[in-house]
Amino acid sequence: MRTKKKQPARSLASTRPPTLKKQKSISRKATKSLINSLHLLQKKKAQAVAKGDLAAQAAIDAEITALGGLEKYQQASLQGQRNDRGGDSSRVLMEWLQPTSAALQELGKTRRLRMLEVGALSVSNECSKSGLFDVERIDLSSQGEGILQQDFMERPLPKNPTGLFDIISLSLVLNFVPDAAVRGQMLRRTLSFLRDPNDIEPQELRSSFPSLFMVLPAPCVTNSRYMDEDLLKSIMTSLGYTQTHRKLTQRLVYYLWTRKRLVLEKGVTFKKAELRSGGSRNNFSIIVRNP
Repeated sequence: MRTKKKQPARSLASTRPPTLKKQKSISRKATKSLINSLHLLQKKKAQAVAKGDLAAQAAIDAEITALGGLEKYQQASLQGQRNDRGGDSSRVLMEWLQPTSAALQELGKTRRLRMLEVGALSVSNECSKSGLFDVERIDLSSQGEGILQQDFMERPLPKNPTGLFDIISLSLVLNFVPDAAVRGQMLRRTLSFLRDPNDIEPQELRSSFPSLFMVLPAPCVTNSRYMDEDLLKSIMTSLGYTQTHRKLTQRLVYYLWTRKRLVLEKGVTFKKAELRSGGSRNNFSIIVRNP
């Protein structure tokens, strides 16, 4: 009688299967529930860490592991990128860049724009297939070849201009960061990886580059106690960004923020303060302290 080989246990830190391997489909309702649960647990863990409560941290880690951890969250996110679930978010970016396509094609004869994709889930999204970008992809838990396993907050700063990027993508990344102050630090850190606006050539591209492509769950700005679009715009303006494009759907909100200034609005602070009341609100917020 043939015996089945025992499969080795997969640790939470292990990488996911390549994207070409077919994943078991998760329903839309289950996907939303899983993502929301993991977000809530990450928030509780951040609170436990802040209090130094080791017992609570261990209990929350056990809950996260039971749900499948980061790997399961990313599988759910991949499900959300299927065409029948709304599709690849970078398609929106490519639509916004269409008016500059002639300039982009001309630039492509000498160099391609450099893109840093944080939280990358696929090596075959619309940006990757466009041929307009040299894409560097990073993720906390790499899916496989073509995606570097790296934490953006620990990524070494560029030592020279060759390490800078024309565009950074934060698609459904900021909302996964459990701490409001770290979200602000992440936004400020993007500036260290973007090119000087004055170095963008041809000048027709300066309306869109250097830039930050950001995607958030819509409720982060439409139903949060502590965040709305006016506040988000004020935060980004203080960092030297200008809102170039925006698209709001039932589930997501997309932004293209173009960097226009190199200098921060010094001494500006955005605290966590209630903007909307009501028990049905979420607690998404961003804390920024500009030096």
